[in-house]
Amino acid sequence: MLLQAMLYAVVGGFSSVATAELYIYQGPDGERMVSDRPVRGYTLLTKRDTFNNVGHIVADRPIETGGPSKFQTHIRAASNRYMVDPALVEAIIQVESSFRPHAVSSSGATGLMQLMPGTAQDLEVYDRYDPRQNIHGGVRYISELMERFDNDLTMVLAAYNAGPNAVARHNGIPPNKPETRRYVQKVMKAYHEFRMIRYGAE
Repeated sequence: MLLQAMLYAVVGGFSSVATAELYIYQGPDGERMVSDRPVRGYTLLTKRDTFNNVGHIVADRPIETGGPSKFQTHIRAASNRYMVDPALVEAIIQVESSFRPHAVSSSGATGLMQLMPGTAQDLEVYDRYDPRQNIHGGVRYISELMERFDNDLTMVLAAYNAGPNAVARHNGIPPNKPETRRYVQKVMKAYHEFRMIRYGAE
């Protein structure tokens, strides 16, 4: 009943901003909250632009994605080893797989960081479903792309999505890849949010 009352209060409180984005967070003790703006100190579970299914998400303790905190040890270890911002790693995982280690794309990309078979082999990732291997391989790949594209984040993200050769050939996002442009925008937005919410950076 308390949860139901809280949800009624939330919906009522947001009725005047029904078109705003809704942020759904989980606190350190497992509590969940809905906000119309970013909140520090809580783990972002998902975002919605509608109240549909918000009650289900807030009420259920098991989260759909696993969330960044579940893989934090691997993310931090790989980020430290390859000198990549952990917030960037989390943003890429969020956009690539929504933190689902068994995600598989129609093109065959697999795991948290959606590694293709050939890329995984080059990175010595033998089990793409294994979170540790997938994260370490993906972060190593990001580090290699950073070096190749002189830390130009737009180029790096475009290369992660469309392939480094295509990006190098066009010296930027391939013009015939609008989905890559959208991908870069999504990751950059998530990157900013993770930096602000989880790490207190602007």
